[in-house]
Amino acid sequence: MANAGLQLLGFSMALLGWVGLIVSTAIPQWRMSSYVGSIVTAQAMYKGLWMECSTQSTGLSSCKSYDSVLALPAALQATRALMVVSIVLGFIALLVATMGMKCTNCGGDDKVKKARIAMTGGIVFIVAGLAALVACSWIAHDIITEFYNPYTPTNAKYEFGPAIFIGWAGSALALLGGALLSCSCPGSENNAVYRAPRSYPKSNSAKEYV
Repeated sequence: MANAGLQLLGFSMALLGWVGLIVSTAIPQWRMSSYVGSIVTAQAMYKGLWMECSTQSTGLSSCKSYDSVLALPAALQATRALMVVSIVLGFIALLVATMGMKCTNCGGDDKVKKARIAMTGGIVFIVAGLAALVACSWIAHDIITEFYNPYTPTNAKYEFGPAIFIGWAGSALALLGGALLSCSCPGSENNAVYRAPRSYPKSNSAKEYV
């Protein structure tokens, strides 16, 4: 039971990271208007994975979903797919890791088996965190490329939105939590298993005294 606290810490971090990935995928602030130069506009534009929004200086905001999926840029389509995959994998890892936790009764009483289940959940969490990390980094690279492109109009340049930073933080927590869960090595449990002493056959000399 020495690493039960380590398991709980890893599970908590991975769960918090998974929630962060859901929030990052849902909110539309992936790209936000860049106010470069002396241009001052009366509205702010935000672009997300599923919709784009505009906020007026009066405080009114309106959002519109994308009309066509196939007309979207390749980076946005790939980010969508990777974020959805990371959320689905995180949910699967959540169920698997719960079965392997030492503080739960799921998965039987075999400590070695439960440790292996928790380690599997941690590995799935790592894969989910890597998928989200690639997605956020991909769209961030796309934003930087468009920003420094001299042919991009000044009023069409965007900067990083809060969703990207939330996604990076969520993927980092998922990676760290999955790594801690993967440290549930079942080898230490094998050494703690009690082994009954061997029974040796009686010698012939011992039978003569009976």
